[in-house]
Amino acid sequence: MSKKRSKRYQEAAKLVTPGKSYGLTEAVETMKSFPAPKFDPTVTLSFHLTVDPRKSDQMVRGSVALPHGTGKNVRVVVFAQGEAAAAALEAGADEVGFEDLIKKVQGGYVDFDSAIATPDAMAEVRKLARILGPRGLMPNPKTGTVTEDPAKAVKEVKAGRVDFKVDKSANVSAAIGKLSFSDEQIVENARALIDSVVKARPAAAKGAYIEAATIACAMCPGLSVSQAEIAKL
Repeated sequence: MSKKRSKRYQEAAKLVTPGKSYGLTEAVETMKSFPAPKFDPTVTLSFHLTVDPRKSDQMVRGSVALPHGTGKNVRVVVFAQGEAAAAALEAGADEVGFEDLIKKVQGGYVDFDSAIATPDAMAEVRKLARILGPRGLMPNPKTGTVTEDPAKAVKEVKAGRVDFKVDKSANVSAAIGKLSFSDEQIVENARALIDSVVKARPAAAKGAYIEAATIACAMCPGLSVSQAEIAKL
């Protein structure tokens, strides 16, 4: 049995041209013409790639500093000791610790959006892989979340750096702001993410890479992004 869509969703869907691919600017303008919700929806950009995530040489992951941030209050925890821990706390980390923080996470604490660790802490933090990995929270040097300078990483994440990773269905998705952002801010954030995903293309990927891209705001229909828009980058 198909899920019944809300009246607001159905009204928004009438404003989307079936089968049409949109340029980013037109897509944002269309989203802003949808019936207004009672909250400020998050805007998400999603991609379907032609890679095979089961093969290690076709893994796609990375991070991007969005020029206008995400509009979200990002909660960041840092696994570190000594001066690095003090610097991370001063930089704005929501919680900093080492053995105590590891035990807290083992006890079920996952109320954060990003986890950062110093290299020397990773030997112990790896114990959390089964907890943090499935949630996309495991620190990784490829996304800049395993670093000798956790304070800098905290500032970048708080300012709007987002991590992305291909899932088992070859999809990549990331938030690029709020609908209340200006059209230009959403478009510039979208282009920054597209550019980063394109640059993360693995050498083993042959032929077409981004098969499809969709931009959408929460609880609204998605809009297909034209390949011409992606080709610009």
